[in-house]
Amino acid sequence: MELERTLPRDRLKAAQWALLAGNFVIGCGVMVVSGTLNDLTRSLQITVTQGGHLIAVAAIMMGVGAPVLAALITHMNRRSLLTWAMIWFGLGHAMCALAPDFAWLLPIRALTVLAAAVFTPQAAATMGFMSTPANRGRNITFVFMGWSVASVAGLPLAAWIGERMGWRMAMMLIAAGAFAAAWLVHTTLPRGIRPPALSLRVWRKVFRSPLLMAIVLVTACQSAGQFSVLAYAAPYYKHDFGASPEQISMMFAWFGGLALAGNLLLNRVVDRMGAAPAVTITLSLMIVSLLIWPLGTNLIYLSIVVMPWALSGFATNSGQQARLGGLSPTLAPVLMALNTSAIYLGHALGASGGGWVITQHGYAQLHWLGLAWMSIAWGLSWWAQAAQRQRAQLGLQATD
Repeated sequence: MELERTLPRDRLKAAQWALLAGNFVIGCGVMVVSGTLNDLTRSLQITVTQGGHLIAVAAIMMGVGAPVLAALITHMNRRSLLTWAMIWFGLGHAMCALAPDFAWLLPIRALTVLAAAVFTPQAAATMGFMSTPANRGRNITFVFMGWSVASVAGLPLAAWIGERMGWRMAMMLIAAGAFAAAWLVHTTLPRGIRPPALSLRVWRKVFRSPLLMAIVLVTACQSAGQFSVLAYAAPYYKHDFGASPEQISMMFAWFGGLALAGNLLLNRVVDRMGAAPAVTITLSLMIVSLLIWPLGTNLIYLSIVVMPWALSGFATNSGQQARLGGLSPTLAPVLMALNTSAIYLGHALGASGGGWVITQHGYAQLHWLGLAWMSIAWGLSWWAQAAQRQRAQLGLQATD
């Protein structure tokens, strides 16, 4: 059923904006530890590597939780599901803000981010379910754009708040935003959105498809490549460049502004160009930035070096959502859950590997690990693109 044909246009737009707002809050919450890492480590008297473990553990919970929870909540009304996910996210961040020490913060954070494991993939699957094939890619990338907006406004603001008012205040503001997003989702999404139930046979079909699993692995590898560096950006800017809180915020804002521009461009061309070629191109741009990384000898030069990466980083994630949603709309809930799982498991791999690199070799070598992961992602994407084209010529489905 394609609700876009029956929903009033203004109602569909309102639902799109509500889901975008939810993803904005989710993005802010997922990235808040990276943005406030300097104050968090100082306040809790832990090392930067321990702070990286906080990112990795949360990422593992989201990565494992996305497919498991997708299987458990398959029968739930999507309006209620997405509303309660945002409420859980808000309550969890309020409790994080009140955590007395790292031993309390770690498990609370791990449980809190399970809401992200539900919201992002199910928001994408819900929008795909509501859309016609002609607009499905654009609509899915639109709601995922909330993550790009979070990188533009949320992450720089969180970094500044963390430096000036503390990480606890940043957590509290995210809690307030989550409650507001829950209200928006509840009041704008139509009732009765229940995608078809997913049987064990459907899950087996996805896992047995080399094409689909290769595309999911693209997400995992590029996510690991990005977070090898991004997880430690705030302390990196401070340690290697002596950046002030305002300069750190400006670097995040610059990266985020370019990320939003890249996502807006992708949103306009993805249905014409095709999601698979678009993703392969964005991966190439990130590889360019990581190859020329040593040229970033000061913050000004580094801001130039990151431009290809920033323009393509969040666009790659949006393109991957559209790529999977377009391959098999009926399998979208499974595919979006696995893709989200891959994003977060990539975060965990990147943060863990980056922490090891910092301990052994320092911040300046982080980009080599990122480049290795990104190169693997590009190779997988190129293979999947060629395989998808060949299957289309033969009239085969992705699961054949």
